[in-house]
Amino acid sequence: MLIRRSIQTLPLLALAPLLGACALDGPQSIFNPVGPIAQEQLDLLIWTYYLSWLVIVLVAGAMIYAMVRYRRRRGSDEIPTQTHGNTTLEIVWTIIPALIIVAVTVPAVRSVFRTETIVKPTEEDLVIDVIGYQWWWAFEYPELGIVTANEIHIPEDRRVILNMTSADVLHAFWVPKIAGKRDLIPNQNNQLWFIAEEPGLYKGQCAELCLGAHAYMRFRVVVDTEEDFATWVAKFQAVQGPEAEFEAVQAGPEIERGKQLFGQKCAACHTVAGFAEGTTIGEPIFPNLTNFGLRTSVAAGVLDNSAENLTRWLRDPQEVKPGNLMPTLWEADNPDRDEEIAAVTAYLLSLGSDDTAMAQASAR
Repeated sequence: MLIRRSIQTLPLLALAPLLGACALDGPQSIFNPVGPIAQEQLDLLIWTYYLSWLVIVLVAGAMIYAMVRYRRRRGSDEIPTQTHGNTTLEIVWTIIPALIIVAVTVPAVRSVFRTETIVKPTEEDLVIDVIGYQWWWAFEYPELGIVTANEIHIPEDRRVILNMTSADVLHAFWVPKIAGKRDLIPNQNNQLWFIAEEPGLYKGQCAELCLGAHAYMRFRVVVDTEEDFATWVAKFQAVQGPEAEFEAVQAGPEIERGKQLFGQKCAACHTVAGFAEGTTIGEPIFPNLTNFGLRTSVAAGVLDNSAENLTRWLRDPQEVKPGNLMPTLWEADNPDRDEEIAAVTAYLLSLGSDDTAMAQASAR
């Protein structure tokens, strides 16, 4: 008997290590909100959690009472008093669930009206247009003349309004610590607004099963101080927009070689503003790589942005992000592969970056 019971508990013991994956302070934990939207959503979750315990106590208490009070006694064939049709009981167990529903519905509806409403931008708001692609994100700041991908910078304590759509299939924008999810739907404009109260780097994720490399469709939100945000904007406006100036990258033969190779191998899909004086090179089919050196990630948030990781990505994109649409640009037997990849890596990391520490920021 003991052996049989031990065998029956083995599946539970095997599942126990999975609890180690649960963390309340992880990089995408909803339990560490940094803005009012995320905080209100967490408060609503905690409220319903406590109500669920009330339901558990009431239901379990009634079951235990009935099991003890009306259990069959040995040697007794007495049938307990039947309560079917008892008007008082039926009223009670109708009123109690109704009160619980009201207790959940009222705060939920109130939160929906406070956080899900469509807002009209003011002069103080930051507006960003978001387009979801398989499997990356395009971000455009229409009022600032900035176009970038897979990473957005926003100022702390200022309302950010995202106008969202999809270029292909359903996607869902989700930054757990800042705000809830919002669907991106083809031919439909949705809106999400939020405020981030604490500077830092926050990881986001597509929360909709959009096929293929869905699990690798990530992005990052960098919350800056007003001063740091202004610096970031100035760097982009120096090379993007009608009054942009040519930004010469850091000098060096390897970077110049990488620049040439970028024009030959990468410009059919990617754009870089300020590539040459007064010109923008490339086609905006895939992520805009302007000021790539300022980014903290590679391959839509899959890897931290470093020379090692960028080299790995360029050498074999499918190894890093299975199912993505980027081709392998260098054959394995190409004798110049390592030298050319190193040159392109050096060129991309030089774009906009005069402070390598920014490109090495660690996610919270």
